[in-house]
Amino acid sequence: MTIEKVASKAKAAATAAGKSDAEVEQAARDSIQAMTLIRTYRVRGHLASDLDPLGLAKRDLPADLTPEFHGFAGAALDRKVYVGGVLGLEWATVRELVDVLRANYCGKIGLEYMHINDLEERRFLQDRMEGRDAEIRFTPEGKQAILGKVIEGEQWERFLAKKYVGTKRFGLDGGESMIPALEAVIKYGGARGVEEIVVGMAHRGRLNVLSNVMGKPYRAIFSEFAGGASNPADVGGSGDVKYHLGTSSDREFDGVRVHMSLLPNPSHLEAVNPVVLGKARARQVARGDNEGTKVLPVLLHGDAAFAGQGIVAECLAFSGLPGYGSGGTIHFIINNQVGFTTSPQFARSSPYPSDVAKMVQAPILHVNGDDPEAVTFACKLAIEYRQEFKRDIVIDMWCYRRFGHNEGDEPSFTQPLMYAQIRQHPPVSELYGKRLVAEGVIDPSWVDNRVAEFTGVLENEFEAAKSYLPNKADWFEGRWSGIGRPEGPETERRNAETAIEANVAAEIGKVLTTVPEGLTVHKTLQRIIDGRRQMFESGEGFDWATGEALAFGTLVREGYQVRLSGQDSGRGTFSHRHSVWVDQTDGHKYVPLTQIDPGRFEVRDSPLSEFGVLGFEYGYALSDPHTLVLWEAQFGDFANGAQVMIDQFIASGEAKWLRANGLVMLLPHGYEGQGPEHSSARPERYLQLCAEDNMQFANVTTPANYFHILRRQMHRDFRKPLIIMSPKSLLRHKLAVSTIADFTGDSHFRRLLSDPNAPRDEEVKRLVLCTGKVAYELLEARDRAEDKNTAIVRVEQIYPFPSEPLVRRLKAMSNLEEVVWAQEEPKNNGYWTFVEPFIEQCLVEAGGKPQRAIYAGRAASASPATGLAKRHAAEQAALIADALGHGGDAVSQRKAG
Repeated sequence: MTIEKVASKAKAAATAAGKSDAEVEQAARDSIQAMTLIRTYRVRGHLASDLDPLGLAKRDLPADLTPEFHGFAGAALDRKVYVGGVLGLEWATVRELVDVLRANYCGKIGLEYMHINDLEERRFLQDRMEGRDAEIRFTPEGKQAILGKVIEGEQWERFLAKKYVGTKRFGLDGGESMIPALEAVIKYGGARGVEEIVVGMAHRGRLNVLSNVMGKPYRAIFSEFAGGASNPADVGGSGDVKYHLGTSSDREFDGVRVHMSLLPNPSHLEAVNPVVLGKARARQVARGDNEGTKVLPVLLHGDAAFAGQGIVAECLAFSGLPGYGSGGTIHFIINNQVGFTTSPQFARSSPYPSDVAKMVQAPILHVNGDDPEAVTFACKLAIEYRQEFKRDIVIDMWCYRRFGHNEGDEPSFTQPLMYAQIRQHPPVSELYGKRLVAEGVIDPSWVDNRVAEFTGVLENEFEAAKSYLPNKADWFEGRWSGIGRPEGPETERRNAETAIEANVAAEIGKVLTTVPEGLTVHKTLQRIIDGRRQMFESGEGFDWATGEALAFGTLVREGYQVRLSGQDSGRGTFSHRHSVWVDQTDGHKYVPLTQIDPGRFEVRDSPLSEFGVLGFEYGYALSDPHTLVLWEAQFGDFANGAQVMIDQFIASGEAKWLRANGLVMLLPHGYEGQGPEHSSARPERYLQLCAEDNMQFANVTTPANYFHILRRQMHRDFRKPLIIMSPKSLLRHKLAVSTIADFTGDSHFRRLLSDPNAPRDEEVKRLVLCTGKVAYELLEARDRAEDKNTAIVRVEQIYPFPSEPLVRRLKAMSNLEEVVWAQEEPKNNGYWTFVEPFIEQCLVEAGGKPQRAIYAGRAASASPATGLAKRHAAEQAALIADALGHGGDAVSQRKAG
């Protein structure tokens, strides 16, 4: 009810009661002032809520929350005012009104929600927070269950501290109320239709969540503390520290089963967030969960990390975006009121760590961690809100960190006052236990009995851990069934049948070149469509974008999903892809490939994010090996902003956590004279990460080879991340074209591409090895010079290095005198330092005259490229001449290297 309506009804009521005109006007003013007071509590009541268990945070009552500020003082406090049903009251004294408001908004829970624009969402939250009888209520059995989980959380940490003195565990000590709260998310979520929960969290409290929420056997964790592996010895991998590991399990409440998965992640705070969201989105798609009610993402955060890490904002920005939203995320902040050694006033510029969530109008429930009922109620309310509105919500649990950042740390160096208070502060179970004894819910011996019972369980599990051996790794179960690890070395045997029938190509071609009736396409796009039609009719001149579309279309036709995302990926950064056609009269969109099998192809223009979006797509691919998931950088070097995701997940996730992934990264790369930021995708960084068959790295140069490598990604019976230095100038290069025969028959992906105009093997004296678009410049320069003794071989796949076919080529060149590696990148960048030992090994194995390769390329440089067009052209001409031995600056180049 609006203030105006309340005032009008107050006047009417006073008039009907025979009040004087002055009293009628006073009644109206009182109602208006009372409604203003109520609104102020709704907006700012949280500032006076009782949140800090330690009592260190100074939270004086703001002046505008006093009745005097709103014109009520003295006798006016006992004057009845009309509020028209707000707070469940028609008439109330101002004193009664303030008592109800303080109970609703200034207790152990402080709610921030008036920044939300949607009226229904605000009313939903008001209905659950406001009113004379709006108390947190749990049954006696419910209260006992909450206390029991708090005891388990506390005793688990104490048991670990006793058995493994001084060992890092990043305990939850001080924040144990989170354990029954997460139980509430599972219980009430299951009751409201949640069938699966995907959880991400940092290391603090992870062991407690693993055991007491996820149900990982205690003995398994004890075994890991004793130095045991988390997986069977025969699966290999480097493993990881125990507080980085994940697990999955099924939990059941009231006959409802909920599948739980806690994702593993490194110590890079908040990095797991987009991975969780991507996996949740993929699970929703797999379940046909279009509303997002069945799969719930839950993210647990530290206070300093939530406020300080930019990836948090990136992930919040996903919440309402088509293609990236996952039906709302429950965010739970473990607010220790300190970040490692940094106090809040030095860690953020806002009152709360949760303030960043206001950017997406998420409601925020601040709650005192010493009141486990309040924390559990907050989680219950959060799941109700999320299931109703499919939006993010934040729980900010104020607690403390009983020990230092880790159990060997001394926190009093930097927070002496806080830790003096913590040392004398009783644990949550003691405070809550006394409360329940006073309420008559339990007797005084209940806590002791429960502690003894649970400690006995842990002692038995501790003994069992001495002989515990993990019996399986779970990475190829569920949707990953049928996928495994690659057998043998990287040879042609690990290739796949990726060719298609000519009639299938024609079928896809018709889809790609048919403009539906009623769609007005751009005139330039119409020329592109007409050009594609000519390709399919003639069987000649297939360009890059058409080869890619053919790969996508055939995979969709075969029943695979294809998901492509990136900045401007629908059209393509270089106006080449045009997978989305936009009507020029009304702006509606048409996606040709969706005509093959609706729902199996999606292309998303992503938000302007690299770290977050790449993590999201990694998480999506982590969940579903039957979807070709591709992330495209607008320019290849923009992936630098996602380096944590590349280092910690893509390159090493399989070794650390036994989690395979088939994500494809498309990184436009090539020296076109566009300066340092738009030339190099930094291939050296990815190659430095390549080892133990962890991922694939390629720089393909023909549309057909690109087609085959994309299809190979799905048709092999294993999954590895694939990094492709996708091109720029090759998108329209006159030589970078393929014929229909290159897609059909016995065609397949070629790790090496031989020179189409090469001299006979016995005539070859110089072999130039290279990768990427420089090959075409070398070919053109060699042919212009009528050089009859130089062969140029493209290494299309750099890792795993194609040693086997290269040795065969070397052996065939019986008169070979010199082998050159040519690259556009500076010597300290690019491929040279990676490929040199592989080439040398191949030369030795081939047994010919050359024993080492010669480098031809730019000199070492701090910048990946010059920004001056003339200098670029001169450098490019020199390295081409150097590689071919045609004079130029060859000697100086080699000396500089």
